[in-house]
Amino acid sequence: MISLPFRKKSSTVGLDIGSSMIKIVEIDHSGDVPRIVHFGLNRLLPEAIVEGEIMDRNLVIDGITECMEQAGITTSNVVSAVSGRAVIAKKVVMDKMAPEDAQEAIFWEAEQHVPFDIDDVCLDFQILQEDIGANQMEVLLVAAKKDMVNVHASLIRDAELSPIIIDVDSFAVQNCFEVNQRALRDEEETGDEKKVIGLINIGSDVTNINIIQDNCPHFTRDISVGCRRFIEAFQKDLGVDYEEAQKIVSGDMGEIDQDKIKKVVKECSGDLSLGIERSLAFLKASGDAEEINQAALSGGGARIPFLIEILSEKHGIDFSIHNPLQGIEYEEGVFGEFEEDLDSIAPLLTVGIGLALRKGGK
Repeated sequence: MISLPFRKKSSTVGLDIGSSMIKIVEIDHSGDVPRIVHFGLNRLLPEAIVEGEIMDRNLVIDGITECMEQAGITTSNVVSAVSGRAVIAKKVVMDKMAPEDAQEAIFWEAEQHVPFDIDDVCLDFQILQEDIGANQMEVLLVAAKKDMVNVHASLIRDAELSPIIIDVDSFAVQNCFEVNQRALRDEEETGDEKKVIGLINIGSDVTNINIIQDNCPHFTRDISVGCRRFIEAFQKDLGVDYEEAQKIVSGDMGEIDQDKIKKVVKECSGDLSLGIERSLAFLKASGDAEEINQAALSGGGARIPFLIEILSEKHGIDFSIHNPLQGIEYEEGVFGEFEEDLDSIAPLLTVGIGLALRKGGK
């Protein structure tokens, strides 16, 4: 969304500020394969950020600082991202023109598609298809409310860091997925690029849905449901405390009756299923695709017990957990205490890795 002057450097730091935890990943781009050289993860207290709103700014700033120190990162330049209903991503059709001319024309076009005052948003765009016939082209329009972007950027600056790029969560997930899939195709020579794939990143309060085909986003939306809803349901229906509910969300069911957990997950996944259904309905209505061939879950909710099984049965789609480390190297011991149970935290790193895979100016 926002690009500031970027000093040439062989590594990029991705800073993912979630409602429940902060994740930091530094990737070295100097070799043939991206390599994670630093990593940090710091849980926030529940009262720090509630439903995407920062309730205790100092707690979040301290959390960022502690996470940077934990990771051993000394650079101040970071790439971060925003998400939520204040972010709009939409494909539009415009008269065919050169990118430099589109830069000016996009503001006029955005007024027809963005449900906010055009003076109150940050705008960016990417030409998806330069020629779709009738002297027109297809463009991805992205808009985010300025006040949200400014709050996010000032938070990072108050942690004595410099936000060189502010991206969008769903595109960071896609960026990570594309790198992972390229590595998978090189290994297995698969033809997955033609499949319609749903990338579903379940955060604490927001779930990002991005439906892509051949690295092109067909439809992107954020829905206000995430891990917090499952945690609250587990606390209420199973009589467990917050920490125990967090463990269940992470896939650790302990001694609790699995049938009871499955029942809660099934009841609680209704809004998530509705978001997927509406996304598919939009695809069909727009003529972009008739179905989603497969879906990949990431984020803190990817390992919620029985969720993959429930969603696969509900929608007739092959759901799986996205592995953001596919095709990416990492320094030995970089994940510290999480090294032995890397599978459990890997989905949490998808946005951070996607951000760190970006290079300045790209």
